[in-house]
Amino acid sequence: MKPKLSKLLLCASLLTACSQAAEYQLEELATELKRPWGLAFIDAGQIVITEKAGSAQLFDLASGQRRPLSGLPKDIYSRGQGGLMDVKYHPNGWLYFTYNKASDEGRGRTTLARAKLEGSALTQWQDLLVSDSVSVTGRHYGSRIAFGPDGHLYFGVGDRGVRAPAQDNSNHIGTVLRVDMEGKALADNPFYGQANIKPEIYSYGHRNPQGLAFDGDGQLWEIEHGPRGGDEINKIVAGANYGWPRASYGREYSEDKPVGEASQIEGMLDAAVVYIPSIAPSSLMIYSGAAFPQWQGQFFAGALAMTHLNRLGFDAQGKLQEQERMLADKGLRIRHVAEGPEGYIYLLTDAGRLLRLKPAP
Repeated sequence: MKPKLSKLLLCASLLTACSQAAEYQLEELATELKRPWGLAFIDAGQIVITEKAGSAQLFDLASGQRRPLSGLPKDIYSRGQGGLMDVKYHPNGWLYFTYNKASDEGRGRTTLARAKLEGSALTQWQDLLVSDSVSVTGRHYGSRIAFGPDGHLYFGVGDRGVRAPAQDNSNHIGTVLRVDMEGKALADNPFYGQANIKPEIYSYGHRNPQGLAFDGDGQLWEIEHGPRGGDEINKIVAGANYGWPRASYGREYSEDKPVGEASQIEGMLDAAVVYIPSIAPSSLMIYSGAAFPQWQGQFFAGALAMTHLNRLGFDAQGKLQEQERMLADKGLRIRHVAEGPEGYIYLLTDAGRLLRLKPAP
């Protein structure tokens, strides 16, 4: 299918004194994708795009053609918020995926897997870690993948809509996990070898991780859905407890009262950024490219409920804060944000569009 290309010259507005304007083009590269969720560059010209219902596409940037990929497992459970989720390509030649694996006990488990790409076929599919995260709800699976500068893999698992197990490390619910490239727990993980604690756990007390990204200094950051008024960006520290559901800035859906005991609790790490009201973040990218040098080191998050691209940077005191709500007039439920090899910014939307931001001529 050939892409429908449309270009619109935009100028990023200044919302705070330290916001940096940039002129850019918004291009539409593809439409009619089926609820796209994640994308990964195989090389400068080819992208793998996952679709929540359990399919994936190989997209050619030069021609606009896309081919469906065969070889996906038959037990992807696509109900509620679960399905085929993230994808990342590693220089070792493997594509890594997270997906919701069907389970007899409930509505699936967040699972880390990998496969090789041969033409338009996924081969040698391997489930590396089927997390202990089964639930009877169809909510809060996570999940995004990040490759660390330490050579290892990190991915998030949501609280599965049942809350309390996010403080119980005998399971993987409400955690960020750290494993080697074969999905095995690492001996220097913070809880490795401790009785009744899953050895893959790196941090816990998370509600629903929707983005993971490393900055230029090798620091891991995470963005997650909160309840009403409680979305968070967290600076991830090994072994830390981020409080959910005991500590939260959000409020209950069923009645107007706070969630948990307090917004901050001693011994639990507070969020670096809290969104009130919620924006419903969908991914996290920390920009490092040359195409937009004024944005290097800045954070970009898709916003589902508030339909914009959220840009953040550090103030003079080193505090992360929102700089700008880009594309706010476009009504886009942005599901994924990625930096391309050339430094352009790629977006997937729930409406099935692949978009690209590039500098204006």
